[in-house]
Amino acid sequence: MVPLVFVLLGVAALTVGSIILRSFGPGFRVGRLLSATPFVPIAEALRLAEGPPRYIGVRGRVDAVDGFEDDAHRPLVLRRARLQVLRDGRWDVIDDHLEAVDFTLDEGLDSIAIDRSVLGDGLVVVPRESVGTVADAPDRMPPGLDASLPLRLRVEQVSSIEHAMALGVPMVDASGSVHLTAGLGRPLVLTTLEPAEAMRILAAGERRRPMAAAIALVGGLTLLAVGLILALLSAATGMALAASPSPSLDVAGGDPRSSGQGPGLVGDPLFAIGLVLAIGLGAALLALAYVRLTGGRRA
Repeated sequence: MVPLVFVLLGVAALTVGSIILRSFGPGFRVGRLLSATPFVPIAEALRLAEGPPRYIGVRGRVDAVDGFEDDAHRPLVLRRARLQVLRDGRWDVIDDHLEAVDFTLDEGLDSIAIDRSVLGDGLVVVPRESVGTVADAPDRMPPGLDASLPLRLRVEQVSSIEHAMALGVPMVDASGSVHLTAGLGRPLVLTTLEPAEAMRILAAGERRRPMAAAIALVGGLTLLAVGLILALLSAATGMALAASPSPSLDVAGGDPRSSGQGPGLVGDPLFAIGLVLAIGLGAALLALAYVRLTGGRRA
């Protein structure tokens, strides 16, 4: 019965951790792809386009033939502006405007085009934000919206003087050119940040939720490990007693140094060792999960 309790508690903790991670929305999936997708040189990505579809990552310098400028005269290849209203604790998009030109990622003499038409939540850059209320932009709001609701303008842009990483499936288009696009059930991802910085942007600067998720996940794994160890020890004890010619002898005996409560950890070294190993494993996993979920320490 005791092992089952540990297992059920572990499953519950893992469920809570999973729910917390899912609360990050599409950013959770993008972050997972950034941390797990293998990167290849652009030259290899061009070769892979001729074979079966593969989801890979590439790095390179952003380049475009015809760009445009922002207010500070920086050369851009993409600019997305979103008006968002805060309702029920969530920022809902009211207006989404995208301005972009065809661009590539270049590495040496090799170049691969980015399919900007499918670039949605996979764009991860440092946003610029302006905050106000719905009353500040009544002409761009739907009718009936409370004028006191918080409003923000969130601008994300990519410059042609930056280096970027992109995740996607290299494909050959009708013209014979290779471009990186969404595929295999995964989105196209583009970021001008290093993975650690991108993780912080995806977590919206929060630390409590990632930390809570890490504790829940590691706690769940630890509880499952303890439950399994107890179950194995219980099964091993049962087999040992079944093999004994006199299994009833001294079964109720206790540790002479105790008041009859049983052998405890002193008389059960396997359980003690297993518990110590489980605690050590839990601590290591907690540290690893915290680093992965928060993106590590800022350099």
